[in-house]
Amino acid sequence: MRKTTEGIKGQNITVDTAELMNMLHVGRKSATDIGITANARITIGRRVLWNVKKVQEYLDEISE
Repeated sequence: MRKTTEGIKGQNITVDTAELMNMLHVGRKSATDIGITANARITIGRRVLWNVKKVQEYLDEISE
């Protein structure tokens, strides 16, 4: 299997779960809960990606 290539930092449209965890500075459960609540989950085959824009919009909505 070929390794996926890295995108330009700050320009990613989607990220995998590990990168979402790093972006949010939370664990796997919290990252997936936030992603699902934001309706940001994208499934391509067995791979799960998260829409960064939807996650950011969700976090902007719930922030005080």
